[in-house]
Amino acid sequence: MKEVIGFLEQLERNNNREWFNAHKDEYRAAQARFDGFAGQLIAGIASFDDSIKNLTPKDCTYRIYRDTRFSSDKRPYKTHIGTFICPGGKKSGFAGYYFQVGPEEKGYDAGTMLASGHYMMEPQALRTLREDICNGEGDFERTLHQAPDFQLDDEGKLKRVPNGFPKDAACSEYLKYRTYCLVCSPGKVFAMTDHLLERTVELFRSTYPFIEYINRAIAFTRNEL
Repeated sequence: MKEVIGFLEQLERNNNREWFNAHKDEYRAAQARFDGFAGQLIAGIASFDDSIKNLTPKDCTYRIYRDTRFSSDKRPYKTHIGTFICPGGKKSGFAGYYFQVGPEEKGYDAGTMLASGHYMMEPQALRTLREDICNGEGDFERTLHQAPDFQLDDEGKLKRVPNGFPKDAACSEYLKYRTYCLVCSPGKVFAMTDHLLERTVELFRSTYPFIEYINRAIAFTRNEL
């Protein structure tokens, strides 16, 4: 992964089309190396989650080109490369396992990061998940304890419990989340290790109960529609 991060560090300093076009062969080499890792990661995750076993890197990996149409940041390229491994591929709407590398140490737009879950659930699926959390007698919280290296992302967290849910229940704090996603930001050094694949698979393995819990709510909602 050193070569991939090396290219992304150069891109961060030269985020313009002229430089990118002049170094397209280096980009293709970095992308091919990352895709190779993504294929191995899919196989590793499939060893404990068979819902993703037939995926290919193309099903999961994102393009490096940024959509700048509605953004004040007009830099044309992302400074990270990421893959989202979930049932049916990255556009399926199911929860899954996200891995990215980049030159920075933190943040969604750069850096090395692992995340498990769903960033923006459909409203009905979100309601079903919250109902499951209320009725699960602590099952949801137990999935969090099984992934001690991750934290529940509180971006966009509500200040109040959503309408229709008990305000004083033991689970009420978990009902305020809008993003049900576990995040781990281990930094660039982690991505440079010789055992990156094995370590990443083991970290994601700890989040499997969490993924399964969320996808159960999503699948139930879709079957009801």
